[in-house]
Amino acid sequence: MSAAISTIAVPPRLLRGERRPRVALVGRARTGKSSLFLAASSASPQHRRLLRDGDAYGECLVDIGLEQISLVDLPAVDSLHSLSAQDRVLVKYLLWGDRWPPVAAHEAEQPTVAFHSPDVLIQVVDANALQRDLELTLELTLLGRPLVIALNRVDEARRKGLYINTGALSDRLGVPVVATVAHMGLGVSDLFGAALVAARDRTVPATQSPSLYIDAALKPLRALVARPEVEQAFQVPWRFLLMQLAENNDYFLQELGYHFAPLLPEVLAARRAAERYLPRPLSDELHADRHHRAALLFENVTRFGGSADAGRWQRLLDGVFLHPRWGLIGSLAVFALVLLMVFKVSTMLDGWTAAPLVEWAQLWQPASTAGVVGRAVLDGLIGLIGIVIPYMLPLVLLLVALEESGIMHRVAFVVDRGFHHIGLHGGVAAPFLVGLGCNVPAISMVAATSGGKDRIVATLLLAFVPCSARSAIILAMGGKYLGALGVFAIFALTFVVLTVLGGLLARRYADLAVGLIQEIPPYALPCWRGLLAKTWERTRDIVTIVTPLLVGGSVLLALLNHFGADRTINLLLSPITHWWLGLPVLLGVPILFGVLRKELSLLMVYQALGTMEIVPLLDWVQIATFLVFITFYIPCVSTFAVMLRTIGARQAWFSIGLSVAVALLISGAVRLLLEVWRALVP
Repeated sequence: MSAAISTIAVPPRLLRGERRPRVALVGRARTGKSSLFLAASSASPQHRRLLRDGDAYGECLVDIGLEQISLVDLPAVDSLHSLSAQDRVLVKYLLWGDRWPPVAAHEAEQPTVAFHSPDVLIQVVDANALQRDLELTLELTLLGRPLVIALNRVDEARRKGLYINTGALSDRLGVPVVATVAHMGLGVSDLFGAALVAARDRTVPATQSPSLYIDAALKPLRALVARPEVEQAFQVPWRFLLMQLAENNDYFLQELGYHFAPLLPEVLAARRAAERYLPRPLSDELHADRHHRAALLFENVTRFGGSADAGRWQRLLDGVFLHPRWGLIGSLAVFALVLLMVFKVSTMLDGWTAAPLVEWAQLWQPASTAGVVGRAVLDGLIGLIGIVIPYMLPLVLLLVALEESGIMHRVAFVVDRGFHHIGLHGGVAAPFLVGLGCNVPAISMVAATSGGKDRIVATLLLAFVPCSARSAIILAMGGKYLGALGVFAIFALTFVVLTVLGGLLARRYADLAVGLIQEIPPYALPCWRGLLAKTWERTRDIVTIVTPLLVGGSVLLALLNHFGADRTINLLLSPITHWWLGLPVLLGVPILFGVLRKELSLLMVYQALGTMEIVPLLDWVQIATFLVFITFYIPCVSTFAVMLRTIGARQAWFSIGLSVAVALLISGAVRLLLEVWRALVP
């Protein structure tokens, strides 16, 4: 069975690197602009101020397919007229970036950060207050820059019976209009795709001139603004400057008087002449005309009433999986399903497959070197079966089904902000869930679904996710001797370590951090052919990479034990096992054998101690220390093998060093704290 091959059209010139466009989010407050930025931004966006006392803006790089943008979240602005001091700074950066023209060269406070003017503007508008936002749209079209409209909160508008024809609105404005629900991630991918097209085509919005009677009254003023020396000094589109000089008495009129003093009386006279043809003062008339044109636009592209039943069940599911608050319930349901698969279905399959094989292999206790090698090969293959059949295939098949149905993408979007705290995107949620069963397919999924910083950091962190084998040891030994509270404490400690390490690794690889658009596909029923093909794609590394290393590692350790090297190993490891961890010296080999498969550590502890009841030989502090060390110690040779292919030898060996260091540090600290606790609380 061959997997379907998909093709992707690659533009002649990718917008990436030095060619990546700068895309700025603009709009009024509380339209969802910040939600849109959070939906696309990296885990560590930069925050700067436009001027020393100006408002702050956020910025980060965002990958969109093979291309990339610099996404900027600008401060909110209600209008480009009657500018406040803060709004004036924002308008300057929209027009000029950090390269201010001659009219602004004399100002005391100059740009303090490198800020190229945006190549594309995305105006985030509230579908529930479209008419008001359209007034700002008419002003933004005068800036002469490519513009894309994000029609946000369309779900709320539809629930209220308001339907907006995005195609008609796009035609009338001459700009792309994309319906979005930013806090749910819906339409976000299409929006930024439209921004890339606008950046590549450099198409400016259609001319939005005032009404004909106002346009005629402004002809004398327009002739003054169109002078070459004025255009050179201001370096702004003449239509924008015309509206500023006609409507406002603030920044642009003041600068005109400062730099072109003889021209100022003519401009004021032209304004007075225009007012003689109008029923109201010029500024009031221009504002009323803009309000009227926005109202006409609104009426022509909207309708009220109608049924909201179409797509009702999809909206209900989105309410479960994508709602900012209740969406966590859907994510927890998926998490519970994974735990059920790991601790019920996978455990049952393990009892049917690997467990009988282990019992059967125990009957063969060879004494010759050849027999020992054969038994080691058998143990390696049984270990492989114990990973693949119970834990890998069912979990990967489940997660692929959730992906194909569209549910996993929604879980990834909801947990995205949480994963930002450990320096990652929500797109790695699926591999982390798979990691609860087995780290090997989890890392393979990371390799298939992410790149750059996310791939490196997620792979390094997955080594610390307690797989089913480590969880089994914690539940078996900890549950018996430490109780439920002790088991909970170990898992809680794992979460804390993952969070702290994620933050540290995010800083280490900060130069690789980019934003990612979480695509929200429509719901769909998975097909078996696609499920099986993608499951094989995610798990085939187990055959090509893991099998040889697992078998080879098993043979090596068996030969060491066969030739009596176990005593030497225990002696060499005694500074760690006995001095640092406070464990019996003879536990060195069981700890070392844990790199093959974690269950071997528990089995060999029983063998080394010569009893299944270990409490007389190990106290509760030693048991807790041992479990903490095993939890963070090198996962297994299979995980290391997949790491070699996923992140390269250098990062894979760094992962080994990191896991050993963390295991020693955390378990040593736990031992010290528990010893102090035991001394203080007899």
